[in-house]
Amino acid sequence: MRRDRRQIQTAVVGSADSEEPLVLPLEAIELDAFRSLHENDSFWCGLLLGGCGGQLTTKLYTDRVCHFAHHPGPDGQPHVCGRRARSVNSADHLYVKSAAAAWLHNRGTQADVGFAQPDGTPLGSVVDIQLAHKRLRVHLDQSVAPEWDSPHEPVLGISVPVDQDTLIKRWYVHRIRLDSEGTSRRVRIGTEAFARPTEWFFLEECDVTERGLSTPAVERIIQAHSTPEPARWTPGQKQKTSPQDERAQELMRRLLYARRTESPDLTATVCREITELSGAGPQLQGRLDAAHHSASLWVEKELESRRTLISLLDQAVGTRKLRQIQSLIKQAKKATKVDQTRQEKEAIHAAVDYLAAEIPATVNRLDALLEEVSFIPANGAPELLSRKVHQISREIDELGRVGKGVPHQRAQLALWEERLKSLLVLPPASTAPGPLHQLVGRGYWTTKVCPLCGADHGQQCVILDGPRTGQLRETPHADRLRLLIGEIKERQTEDIRRAPTVWQVYDVTCPVCQKEPGAWCQTPGRPHALRYKLAADFTQQRKPNSKEKNRQRDIEQAAPGAPEL
Repeated sequence: MRRDRRQIQTAVVGSADSEEPLVLPLEAIELDAFRSLHENDSFWCGLLLGGCGGQLTTKLYTDRVCHFAHHPGPDGQPHVCGRRARSVNSADHLYVKSAAAAWLHNRGTQADVGFAQPDGTPLGSVVDIQLAHKRLRVHLDQSVAPEWDSPHEPVLGISVPVDQDTLIKRWYVHRIRLDSEGTSRRVRIGTEAFARPTEWFFLEECDVTERGLSTPAVERIIQAHSTPEPARWTPGQKQKTSPQDERAQELMRRLLYARRTESPDLTATVCREITELSGAGPQLQGRLDAAHHSASLWVEKELESRRTLISLLDQAVGTRKLRQIQSLIKQAKKATKVDQTRQEKEAIHAAVDYLAAEIPATVNRLDALLEEVSFIPANGAPELLSRKVHQISREIDELGRVGKGVPHQRAQLALWEERLKSLLVLPPASTAPGPLHQLVGRGYWTTKVCPLCGADHGQQCVILDGPRTGQLRETPHADRLRLLIGEIKERQTEDIRRAPTVWQVYDVTCPVCQKEPGAWCQTPGRPHALRYKLAADFTQQRKPNSKEKNRQRDIEQAAPGAPEL
């Protein structure tokens, strides 16, 4: 079986048969916080995901998205898994089951939720929800066509088509979508009707009635079909509307605006005004009560989420967890972009200031390390020099992580990284007798596929023989390191070859007064004009001068293969 190289973005927690899914963050900065949060959890290629049941590990990358990966097999070879669905939405059926069960439980409704596989359909395409008086079938993809005349009510994924005749006949159909929120997915229910845009709602805003699944949009659609055509307006006849009804309609418009702008403060204010209103018509009052209930739940959940986020940020600053601080700052800024309170603003500023204060401390440590390196003999202490270079590498990584949370420091950090990473390419030639892994910076060890054990880009080499076969090696195989050193030398050689050759006027012998290179002409002012012309001709003809000969010598010294162990 050929190895499937598609990246795994979802897993289950705890065991292979677990129903608790999670999504791996795509960015390296978010994966650091994810690892800290789940340091005591194990991840599995779940059986309910169509996986092999093997244990997974997380892979962090800065040049591509992060993902889960299987552990190598006992023989050290990459694990082969036949799992078909691996993307972010591959665990949506588990999220649907969990969300539906929690929603119905909170409503005091008993229901059975299962994964149907009619006619051999792939696991996860269909989710069946059996209620006491109604059955819902969720179609997450197009593998199973919806049956409109069957006992169960279809709920369609966003990729499942529906024709206009069905919309006209049924008045509306329900849709489902899942939005990523951190390492989870949140369910939204949409109502689509003919000549109407799809309206989306959270599960908490939906209901289950004798007709089946219902949303606030369903009530409006049924009312529009059931209400007789209003009498035509004629000039001179003024429509009578009570002040309470006008006030109720105004509050509905303001509440809709508050929800669309995701403003908890404005939403809470409108909710208070709704509770103070009395005397509206029965129908309008019912709509107001439903909107008030939904908005109040949203405000409570939003404020609780923000309080939790700020509390975690304060804890991370107190415990000096730099990676967690950086991730939480980003989340807090996004969550509090509207109606930011003074406490939230102070907490975010304190975290940013803490990161900014860590930059000079890290830079000072790097300065001290560079000074120590400058006093190490080039040929007298290769092990000490290598250890210092690796220590500098770790400090550079820490500086980069800290600096990403402080925007005004990014230009300075870029200069530091360029200056310091030059130490990680290759130590001085005099340190060559040391082990090969000391000749290549640790950050470059996994940038090539190992020709011996087959470790992929970003993966450590594994032990191929002995009692520890299959375990990760502390250092890469020598064959992998030789590839890296050869590539580095090729780049150095190419840089030398591309260097321009320019002849200066005193690099040539004067054709008039015969003065040797480096000697001034006998003229009292400038050199002879023919000497200028000769230097320009040699530059145009790319004749090698003394500097060019030195470069050729450097090429010859850099050309030999990688040093032996």
